[in-house]
Amino acid sequence: MVGEYKKSVGPEQESGQPQEDLSLSVILPVFEEAGTVKQLIPEIIQSLAAYEGSFEIIAVDDGSKDETPHVLWDLKQSYSEHLRVARHLYNKGNGAALRTGSGIARGEIIVYMDSDGQHAPQDILKLISKIPPYDLVIGARTKTYKGSWYRNVANRFYNRFASWLSGTEVKDLTSGFRALRRSAGRHFIHLYPSGFSTPTTITLSFLKAGYNVTYVPIDVKPRSSGRSKIRLWNDGLRFLVIILRMVTLYDPLKVFLPVGFGLTLLGILAWVAGLIQANRLVLPNAAIFLFISAILTWLLGLISSQIASSRVYYHGDETILIDEPPQ
Repeated sequence: MVGEYKKSVGPEQESGQPQEDLSLSVILPVFEEAGTVKQLIPEIIQSLAAYEGSFEIIAVDDGSKDETPHVLWDLKQSYSEHLRVARHLYNKGNGAALRTGSGIARGEIIVYMDSDGQHAPQDILKLISKIPPYDLVIGARTKTYKGSWYRNVANRFYNRFASWLSGTEVKDLTSGFRALRRSAGRHFIHLYPSGFSTPTTITLSFLKAGYNVTYVPIDVKPRSSGRSKIRLWNDGLRFLVIILRMVTLYDPLKVFLPVGFGLTLLGILAWVAGLIQANRLVLPNAAIFLFISAILTWLLGLISSQIASSRVYYHGDETILIDEPPQ
C-alpha cells in the first residue's frame, strides 16, 4: 500500500489553512517498541480522560524495521480522534524524532516522554499542572531510580557540572519526561541534536534564556522491553560537549574565564620554575606562551559574550507573582 507523503511543516501549513490549536500534545519518539507502544498509547489516552482540555498524541516512528509501523497504524485506526502518526524513512535519532513531533504539534503545551514504558502516563497531569507559571517542567528521577550504577554516577556528575556552568541547580539534566510551553520551545527546536542529548539542550536553553524551569519528582519504572540505546562512552562524551556548547552559546564567559585563569596559573608556575632553575630574573618561553594564551582566551571570551548578548532574547511573558502566598 502506498502511503501519502507529507513534508514536515507546522500545523498552520499542514492542510493549507490554519488549524485549531489544542491544549496538549504528547510526543512519543518510537524506535522498534512494538510491544510497548501497543499498551502505552491506550494508557495515555485513558490517563488523559479526566483532562479538561483537548489533546493529541503524536507518535513519531524513527524508521523502525520491526512491527512497530503496523502496530502504530492499527492504533491510529482505533484512536483516530487523538492519535497522529509520523514516520521517518530511516533511523535519524531521538532528537530528530522530537523535532519532527514538535514541528507538527498543535498543543499549547507539549509533553515529551519515552516510549519504552519507563514513564507513567499518570504523571503527565502532574507536569502540565505547573504550566503556567513555569515554562518548562522536568520529571526528575528520584533516588529510587534503579538504573545501572555507572549511569547514576554519570547523571549526578552531569547535574552538578551543568549546575555550576548554568548557575542554577539542575536536578535532572537528562530526563526524557518533560512538559513545556510550545510558544517558548519553538525558539530552540533548531538546536535539538539528532541523538539522545536533546533533553540536555532543552534544559540549558531554557535556563540560560531566562525562562522559568522547575522539577517534579517522578518514579521511573524498569524498561518494559529492549535495551537502552545510549552508549556510555560515546554518548557520555557527547553530553559533555552539549553542555559546554549550550553554555558557550548563552554565557561564553562561564567557560572562557576559568580557562583563562588556568592558563595564567600555569604561566605563573612556569615563571617560578624558570626563576628557581636559572637563579636570576628570567621569563621562560613557556611562561610567555601561557600568558599570551590566557590573554587571547579572555579576549575571545569577551567577544563571544558580546555576540551572545546581542542575539539571546527572552521570547515569552515574564511570570511575576503578585500578592500570592508561597507554595
